[in-house]
Amino acid sequence: MVLAQADTTVVNTVWDFVIKGGVMMIPIGVCSLVVLAVVAERMIVLRRRGVVPKGFADALAKHLGKGHRKQALVYCREDGSPVARVFEAALSRMEQSPERIEKHMAAEGEQQVFLLRRRLRVLSVITAIAPLLGLVGTIFGMIRAFQTVSVSGEALGKTELLAEGIYEAMITTAAGLLVAIPTLVLYHWLHAKVERLAREINSLAVEFLDEYVHAPASEGYSIEIRPEASESIERAGAIGSGA
Repeated sequence: MVLAQADTTVVNTVWDFVIKGGVMMIPIGVCSLVVLAVVAERMIVLRRRGVVPKGFADALAKHLGKGHRKQALVYCREDGSPVARVFEAALSRMEQSPERIEKHMAAEGEQQVFLLRRRLRVLSVITAIAPLLGLVGTIFGMIRAFQTVSVSGEALGKTELLAEGIYEAMITTAAGLLVAIPTLVLYHWLHAKVERLAREINSLAVEFLDEYVHAPASEGYSIEIRPEASESIERAGAIGSGA
């Protein structure tokens, strides 16, 4: 009889672990599946070659160095990466003031960083709620254990019945922690990865602004003159010569 009792409480497989945890193992299991899906998706999205493609800065500088702004804009649109979208926001407004160019570039950069951080909040939430779900399962399990002892006259003095219920109840706490701890580590790892990519994009943007937007014309940067501005300059010259 003792051997049979031991067989009902021993955990040999992961499935035994899940079954003995009770109904609260279902939401904990769902949380673990969500974590796996989010981490896999973010690892694909946050690959460096997908965010800041290799050779992007050199190719862009080559176009801009030759004064081919339109070719550089087409190159950014065809690339479609987050860093390319940031530079696209600037290149499509090069006729505007440096302040407006920088403003639009910063706004697009914030948008792209927001997209890179998308779904990371889900990991943060699961880190917080998984241990709580495990605690709820433990409380329910202990309630059932004490209820069994209180309603069964044969259970009086048989501590093994109470111990079995508590043993099964504690499984949910262990399961919640087993989900929360790796999720917390993965959350901070992915968050740090986003921060590194954001700093790299910001560095490239600052170099672009210093060299091609804020640089004076004497340093080799020529500002396009719009047709209406050209006509105004010609009229001003004619007035000056007539005087």
